[in-house]
This record gives sequence, structure tokens and C-alpha cells, in this order.
Amino acid sequence: MKQITEHSVIGVIGAGAMGAGIAQVAATAGHTVLVFDNLPGAAQKGIDNTAKGLDKLVTRGKIDAASRDAIIARMQPVESLQSLSDADLVIEAIVESLEIKRSLFVQLESICAPGTLFASNTSSISITSIGAALKQPEHLAGMHFFNPAPVMKLVEIVSGLDTHPEVALSLHQLATRWGKKAVYAKSTPGFIVNRLARPFYAEGLRLLEEGAADCATLDALMREAGGFRMGPFELMDLIGHDVNYAVTCSVFNAYFGDTRFQPSLTQQALVDAGRLGRKSGQGFYDYREGADTPAPATLSCADADLPASIVVEGDLYIAAPLIERWREAGIEIIEREGRGLIRVGDTTLALSDGRMATERAVQDGIGALALFDLALDYTRCSRLAISCNQKVTEQDLSAITALFGRIDVTLTQLDDIPGLAVLRTVAMLANEASDAVMQGVCNAADADNAMRFGVNYPQGPLSWAEQVGLAHIHRTLGNLQGSYGEERYRPSRLLRQKVYSGARYHD
Repeated sequence: MKQITEHSVIGVIGAGAMGAGIAQVAATAGHTVLVFDNLPGAAQKGIDNTAKGLDKLVTRGKIDAASRDAIIARMQPVESLQSLSDADLVIEAIVESLEIKRSLFVQLESICAPGTLFASNTSSISITSIGAALKQPEHLAGMHFFNPAPVMKLVEIVSGLDTHPEVALSLHQLATRWGKKAVYAKSTPGFIVNRLARPFYAEGLRLLEEGAADCATLDALMREAGGFRMGPFELMDLIGHDVNYAVTCSVFNAYFGDTRFQPSLTQQALVDAGRLGRKSGQGFYDYREGADTPAPATLSCADADLPASIVVEGDLYIAAPLIERWREAGIEIIEREGRGLIRVGDTTLALSDGRMATERAVQDGIGALALFDLALDYTRCSRLAISCNQKVTEQDLSAITALFGRIDVTLTQLDDIPGLAVLRTVAMLANEASDAVMQGVCNAADADNAMRFGVNYPQGPLSWAEQVGLAHIHRTLGNLQGSYGEERYRPSRLLRQKVYSGARYHD
């Protein structure tokens, strides 16, 4: 097996956005990069496009002209696969077709020297299946970059059944030297990111389909309470519904119809209508010229009477910073023993635990009950979702709205839906990550790093779950499963084990 050093020659097959981006990363690290594309002139065009992108960095002062010239000089277009015979590592970034990828690597195996390492940038195809046609499948691994490759930090190093551990280690070390955040993954459907990200879209779609709120409102909650850069609907519009829906269907089918990955009829309808998002001008939002930008639904507290005091019963745990914010804002806090509840006049206020307000009020013997959603950081969140049972009056709700308004937190009322928005999404993300760890797809640290650096989540799902409290996440999932009666929400066996043993994922 060849050792990959800073002097190794890297071959890249495919000169589209991903291939050219990978070639740029390797060239920036000092490697000579041989770029091949079977479309005549495409390799040079890919390099030219890279040069244009680097020109912009020079203009903005991010790199100097000499560095730009050196990077481009190390990217060399070649006209045939035979020209890659001296490469120490060949990375393919071509069409997502098992047969085409298999055929390519079979050709490369006959062209390149024994011991050459091969890597596929596939985002969904089994590395085991690709390698099955090779004489030395142990030399093949996945090296999944994220678009745009020069910017995005994550690289998934994916091992098939035959991948030699030293090959995975070598590629992991190489990606790290290239300035990337490399994670190990087993070759299973979706690897880490495309599997673990499914609940982010799925829970948003379910909330929309059940009439909890509209797209703009749900997106605002995920940004302003959850800390995500984009909400699920604006992100799906950006990715493209044809792409996002296809990935969901691929993972769903690969897991033999597991309901956790069930595609959405709403998204299917958008694809069927050609409303693919930004690239087509319409998706969940209308991007055509002159179209209105919808605003999130917001409760008004303009005419509400601000409560002079509130009663806090017991420990609010993760939501405790709200109490300090109210105290600093001049609200009198009366503290008593209890079970983590806030009394605002005759209304009880509590953090959601995955039950509907109507259901929880009956089960816990509470009269008027309002539930608020999870936030990434209660010390500075600017919006929260709230839901109420029918005993909460308009006057009660106005008082609660004024209370939150006092600390500059905007409230959005959702229909009385289990788990609200952020809590149920985070619980499902953590649940999927827990199963991935349990099944040996990755370890806990790599699950968290993959989601932080691959899709820019504000926090890794497992560390987030630990911050909230594993028991609360487990309870939320159990309550969601009870409400829906669906396997989709069953708590991970590993999560259950952690809760009852008092252990953590990151101990």
C-alpha cells in the first residue's frame, strides 16, 4: 500500500463543482493534482473556474496572487485515465451510479501501480458494493467531501467491509493535513450526515402537514430559538427538492422502509410540480421577482398587563436562565419547592416534555397550562414557541406574552402539538445519532463533529442531548411515540441504556 505524503501525486476524476473543489483542496495543500474528466475540455474548464474563484479571494485579501498562481500551477488537466498511472491516490467525483463507479475503479486498478489508494466521493452508494468488483477492494474507501469542498470542513472517511484499516487511517490523516475535520464512518446508507440529518427535514414537514404553523414561522423558530443557520424549509429550497427528496427516498429504501426515514407527500408534490426551490423560482417560498416574503407568526403584547411577579416551583434545569433574565428585568421571582413549573397568575408555564398541553394538563392535574419550547441558549434566545390547552384564556396568554416580551423574547403560538418544534427535532436528531453509535456507524464524537462541520448545526446532537438532559430527551421521545403510536419515535436502545445507567455519550 502506498503511503500518502505531502509529495504524493493526487488524481481527481470529475471536474465539476465537487471534483474541481477537491482538486483545489489538494493543490492548496501542496500536491500535484492530475484532473481528468471524460468530457473534452471539462478538466481545463474546471481549473479555469477554480482560478476565477481564487481571483475573488485575492481581491478580498484572503490570499495573495502568488499563492493563487501556485495553486493553479499544481492543478494539471490530463486527457486520459492512463495519465493517472503515477498517482498515489485517485479520488473520483463523478455521477452517482454504482455501475459507472465500479467500471471506473476496475479500469484504474489495471492502470495504476499496485498499492495505489482509491477513494470515492459518493454521498450515498455503498463502498462495499463499489469495491466488490475489484481485485484489491481493501485499497478502496469513501472520502466524502461536502459542497463547496474548499470551504466545508467535514470529510467522511467511509470504510466498506473490505477496506483495510490502514487505508482509512491514511485518508483520515491526509484530510486532517488538508485542514479538514475528518470523521470515520461505516459504509451504511447515508453514512453519517445524510442519515442523521433526515429528522431535521422530517419533523419540520410533519409540523407543517399537521397545521402546527406555516413555513416562515417554523423556520424562524429553528433559527431564533434553535440556533440553526437556516430552518428546514428554506434549507430544502436551497438544496433543491429534487435532490433532498431523492436522498430521503434513497435512505428510506435502503433501510427497507424504516418509518424514521419516510418521505413526505408534501415534498413529493413539490417535485412533481417542478417547484424545486430557489433554482426553479418556487418551492416552499416564492423567489420570483416581486414575490412577498412571508413573516413568521408572532404574538403581540402591546396591550397586555405585565405580571409584577411569578412563582417558580423547583428547578427549571436547562431553562433556568430565563429566571435570571426576568429577575434582571425587574420581575419579582417567588421561589418554592416543586416539579419545575412557573406560575403566572392562574396559568402554569412549563418546558415541553413531548406531550400536548391538553394531554399533560389532564395527566398532571393542572388547570390552565402553557408549554414553551427548547432553545439552544436560554440566556440569549430571541424567539420561543408556545402551545396552550383550552383553559388558557386570551388574557392569560397576553400576560405570558408580556412576560417574555419583557426580556425581548418573541412568542410564536403553535397548535397544541406534541414536542413543539425545536425540542422534538433535537430529540429525533439525538435519537438517530444514538442509533448510529449503537450500530457502529461512528462514535459519539464523530457523530457530533459530522453534524457541526458537515451541515453547520449549532451543536452536535449528542452533546446537545446531554446539555438538555438525556432523561428529558428520552422522556420526550417516549411521549411522542405515545402520542403518535408510531415506531418512528421509538427511543434508541442505547439512549435508554445511558439514561438508566446514568452514563453519557462523551464520558
